[in-house]
Amino acid sequence: VQLQASGGGLVQAGGSLRLSCLASGNIFSISDMGWYRQAPGKQREKVALIGSGGLTDYADSMKGRFTISGDNDKKTVDLQMNSLKPEDTAVYFCKIQARRTTFASSREYWGQGTLVTVSS
Repeated sequence: VQLQASGGGLVQAGGSLRLSCLASGNIFSISDMGWYRQAPGKQREKVALIGSGGLTDYADSMKGRFTISGDNDKKTVDLQMNSLKPEDTAVYFCKIQARRTTFASSREYWGQGTLVTVSS
C-alpha cells in the first residue's frame, strides 16, 4: 500500500491550498482517513480525520478554515485549507487506516508528506 500526497507549496498568509492524497495497492477496506502535520521542531499533530461514514474531526485551530473530504471507493482524501496562517507551515502527511484483505488486521499507512509554507 502506498500513499501519494500532493498539493503543497508556498502561499501567502490568507491564501488557500488544496492537498490531495491517493492510496494505491491492495486495499480491501478503509475505515478512516486523515491528515497530520509536523512543523519544524514540533511533534506531529492531527489536522483532520474523516471516517468511512463521513464523520469528520478537526483540531481546534483548523475548525472553520480547513475542510477534509474523502472517497473510499477512489481511495482519496483531500484537505482544503483556507485562511492560511504562517503557523500552518509544516509538512503535511496523509494517513489511512485500512485492511489489505478480509482477514488482515487493520493498520495505519502513511504518505511521504508534502511541505506547506505560509509566508507572512
